[in-house]
Parts: sequence; C-alpha cells; structure tokens
Amino acid sequence: MERRPTLHDVAREAGVSAKTVSRVLNGDGPVAAATRERVQAVVRRLGFRPNLLARSIRTGGPDSTVGLVVPDLDNPFFGALAGGVEEAARARGLTVLLGCSGGDPARETEVVGAFLARRTAVLLVVPATGGEASAQARAAGVPLVFVDRPGPDADCVVSSNRAGAREGVAHLLGLGHRRVAFLGDLPPELYTRRERLAGYLDAFAAAGVTSADALVAEARTAADAELAVLRLLALPDPPTALFASHLNAATGAVLALGRAGRREVALLAFDDLPLAEVLDPPLSAVAQAPAELGATALRLALARLDGDDSPPRTETVPTRLVLPGRPVTAHP
Repeated sequence: MERRPTLHDVAREAGVSAKTVSRVLNGDGPVAAATRERVQAVVRRLGFRPNLLARSIRTGGPDSTVGLVVPDLDNPFFGALAGGVEEAARARGLTVLLGCSGGDPARETEVVGAFLARRTAVLLVVPATGGEASAQARAAGVPLVFVDRPGPDADCVVSSNRAGAREGVAHLLGLGHRRVAFLGDLPPELYTRRERLAGYLDAFAAAGVTSADALVAEARTAADAELAVLRLLALPDPPTALFASHLNAATGAVLALGRAGRREVALLAFDDLPLAEVLDPPLSAVAQAPAELGATALRLALARLDGDDSPPRTETVPTRLVLPGRPVTAHP
C-alpha cells in the first residue's frame, strides 16, 4: 500500500509550518491568502486527507469511523463478522459504519465511495469478486483490508477454506462414503467456492478415490440448493453424503433431505447451522470463526494507520471440524 501523505509532507512541500497547514485545514487561525492557496494546492496534489482517527484518539472525540462493507446482511456469518469488528472497534473508541454491496461490484464501488466521502478512517471490505475497492482506497490514502476473500494490493484475512474442506471431506471418506456431492456457491469464480472445491478434490486424491463430476452442483440460495439436492438424490447412483460448501447450501440440503426422507445421507456443512445438534440426519460442520476474522482485519487496518508500510500480507484464521455424536456411515 502506498504511504499515506502526512500533514508534515504538506508543510514541507508548501514551505510552511505544520501549524500553518493545520490552520488552513481547520480554518481556525489567520493565514495570508497566498499562503492559504499554496497549502490548498499542495493538499490537492498530494491527495492529503486529515487523519481523523489519530486526531480523535488524541482528543478523545467520538467521531472516528470504521467502514465495513459486506455482500449480504441476511447471512448470519456476516452478522457475526460485523460483531467481531464492532467489539474490537468499541475497545478503541471507534464507531463502525456498515454497508451492503449485495454481491454487486458496482454497488460495492458506490458504498466504498460513500464511506470515503465521510472521511472513514479505515475500510474493511468483503469483496464482491474483483476487489475494485483497492484503487479507491489507494487514491484516498485510506488503509484497506479485505475480509473472507482476498483482493489486490491490500492486506486480507481469510479462513482456512481449502484445508477445512479437505479435513471435512476426508472425514466422510473415512466413514466409507465414496459418492460425496459438492454444493458450491455462485459465481463459480468466487474465491471461497474455488478454495472449498479444491479442498474437496484434495481429499479424494489423498484417499485414492475418483470423484464424480456429476456430483458437483451449484446454488446461491437455499431454495436453489434444495432443488439441486433433490436432483442429485434422483440420480441412478445418488450420493451417500453431501458437502454443502456455504450456509444457504446447507439450509437447502437439510430441507431436501427432510422432504425426501433420506436420513441415511450424511451431511457436512461449511459453517455451523443453528440448531444443528437436533437435525436428523446429524450434521457435521467445518466451523469458521467470523468474529475473529473481523477483529483481525481491524487490527491490520489500524496497524497500517499507525504507520506500518510493510508489503501487503494475508492472515489465515483456522477452521475446526465439528462432529455429531452419531455419525452417518455409508451403507453398502
């Protein structure tokens, strides 16, 4: 990330004191008209923005904000992620502004632009696909961290998607299942979908088992996932286990299995479902730590604000495999 211009950079370029720059920016003292114009020209040329967070921390003011952009306000995962950001922000006396992109890159650009117009101190973004927020944040000199999915030219915090999927599917294969279906998210190029599919295939390769292309399906909503599972169950050689790689897919799979009365089909979800312990068949889950993802992202963003100019890095938050008390083994 490019270094954010400082008030002292403006003062040096304009040939004035830092105090004079502060007077121009805040309009709180006498400054000659020619000097004011010179300082303002340098501010525009350098793209300088006052560090509201640093000023607020020094003065104890309540006006510092963290911008958080998520793709879906209905998804409990993103709610828990936002909760982790909010708790970490509150500990620093900061306020979180929450925006929703709806998974649309154009909408994401609008929300990020609105946050930057409000002089948000740092940005945390779950990118729609391409990570367009990088250019906006870089132009504004605002620290940016991508969360859950990586983006270009910025720090990012992700779950151990591939390793978690590999561990979960390996568990199903260890129970004797050989026809394990994969329910992926959309669009196909989505980072989490690609990583979890790769982990699924890794588990098959490690077990020396050939995966079946016909058992790879995609669905964005719970309703679509329910239909996809019903189609899989209607195959001449249906799956004995399902790997639902996102929360909506898991919800749809539970509904489909219940409607079809297929209690002998094992279900593995990437993310825990509410009331998972009372489901029949029992649910295995690769559980993420969304609150930790959010808190870690804010920590990285504040480190950048404090002057950390090291190259962009990725931090990975581990997942954990949560197993039911009564696993569903494969029937001959």
